[in-house]
Amino acid sequence: MALVIASPLAWWAMNKWLAGFTYKIDMEWWMFALAGVLTVLVALLTVSFQSIKAALMNPVKSLRSE
Repeated sequence: MALVIASPLAWWAMNKWLAGFTYKIDMEWWMFALAGVLTVLVALLTVSFQSIKAALMNPVKSLRSE
């Protein structure tokens, strides 16, 4: 949800800022899509790894150490 809200605002702000330079650079939509996909992928991999690690852990070891 944050990506949907932040991407158009970031695109607009970057275009305004970059318009002031002598050499113009266009910000393409795929740059924001790639950043969003990579962010979601990293979050998904991190949560999946932690979930699998917790599911495979022996609960007896956790109870003994507490």
